[in-house]
Amino acid sequence: MPAARYFADSRAPRYSLLFALPLLLAYELAARLLMHPGTPDVRNGADVMLKSLFVWLGGRDGLLVFALVLAAVGLWFVVRDWRRHPGPLRAAVFGGMLGESVVLAILVGVLVRGVTAAVLQHVPLMMPDARGLSTSTQLMISLGAGIYEELLFRVIIVGSLAALCIRTLGMSTRGAGALAATVGALIFSAFHYIGPYGDHLELASFLFRFFAGIVFSVLFLVRGFGITAWTHALYDVFVTLSAVG
Repeated sequence: MPAARYFADSRAPRYSLLFALPLLLAYELAARLLMHPGTPDVRNGADVMLKSLFVWLGGRDGLLVFALVLAAVGLWFVVRDWRRHPGPLRAAVFGGMLGESVVLAILVGVLVRGVTAAVLQHVPLMMPDARGLSTSTQLMISLGAGIYEELLFRVIIVGSLAALCIRTLGMSTRGAGALAATVGALIFSAFHYIGPYGDHLELASFLFRFFAGIVFSVLFLVRGFGITAWTHALYDVFVTLSAVG
């Protein structure tokens, strides 16, 4: 398969969103299996934030409405893209996307750690602890980070900011993307220090997440949602497993 065709297809909605679907299903299934009567329902924070508005508006039925809206929007993008580019899906594209996500997850860790350590120089790079969460719960939250953090911070925040800058401020695509990525990365980093499971604010971890947010934002703008979601999830999974090992 020509490289140009692979890069174009892999960021198209019919591939990108369908590629992210197993990640979403795996996270929701894991969250259900890890629920225990009488104990708090632990989920990814971005998941909670996105669903809270629907719960506030519709009560318990709000979760169903959220699922239906998410499915309807995703299906609309996939069908529209399929009509513009008819033809069967190619398994080789999905295989390439998975391999690319694995490689990118490793490279993201190396790049962000290196940049953060260079900026801080002699300040140790401390990673947050898991606050007593089980390994299975940490892995579930990692899967949720790929789906819901990318949906909230990259698709909604970075995407909306970039579009706003282009349409209202007349900025170039690159300039709008750079500004949106920077603002989105600051919000993304700050997000990890709020709520009952939020980490203690430290310069090292804040900068680490800020640079990670920049990388994920650029990745989203260049490679699309599916690969970014899997890259983020796999990176978090690798970090969790390395800590356990």
